[in-house]
Amino acid sequence: MASVRFVAIGDSFTEGVGDERADGNVRGWADLVARGWADSRGESVHYANLAIRGKLVWPIVREQLERALALEPTHLSFNGGGNDMLRPRTSVSHIADAFSHVLRRCDEQGVRLILLSGANPSGQLPLGRVVQRRGDLMSAAVVRRVADRPDVVRALNWPDRELSDPSYWSEDRLHMNSRGHHRVAARVLDALGERVPEGWWSLPPLPDAVRLARGDYMRDHLGPWVRRRLTGTSSGDGREAKYGTWTEISPS
Repeated sequence: MASVRFVAIGDSFTEGVGDERADGNVRGWADLVARGWADSRGESVHYANLAIRGKLVWPIVREQLERALALEPTHLSFNGGGNDMLRPRTSVSHIADAFSHVLRRCDEQGVRLILLSGANPSGQLPLGRVVQRRGDLMSAAVVRRVADRPDVVRALNWPDRELSDPSYWSEDRLHMNSRGHHRVAARVLDALGERVPEGWWSLPPLPDAVRLARGDYMRDHLGPWVRRRLTGTSSGDGREAKYGTWTEISPS
């Protein structure tokens, strides 16, 4: 078998926000996929992750895509648009165009694309119906762009109703917790035809999961998010990719 070189690009979903480790670093579904892939094949996988939280979809493409392709990967995962979707003036076609561009560049470089949609947080959010409607439109538009491409690996999380349950989400209601990231990783590995570790599809609910009261949620999470929008700042400003070059992931 040819060796796997897997690079992930995207925003907080792909960086792994919500799946915080004891040392303060984040893990997330892409890290889990690299580990599960190595275990399934019984050989090392080379892995890089250029994702940065807070990024809009076209900045992801401009800042991460060519850097990722320069690593000469065999597989590239891409997700974006979640932050754009929360801005009502952004057109769905503008978001979908980014996916078409990434697919074209992967074709030109001979890289297999792993396409993900994010999970659906709308049931827990203020203006949840607006988020649901925008997400449905974006998901459908992106899927249409790859409708004639069976070679694109699809790991579509937006339609997964189970993943919308609050037990899969962190207290900010926008990012999945460890349980959610494991379910996404299971979907990616399954789409790749690899063995999914036992239990990843539905880990037990986390005993320390926090469900904040409305007032606490508005103060601790929604308020800071609104302030960043008003000031034109991002949670990812000044951050570097956590794995900017190849890291070898050996089988467990």
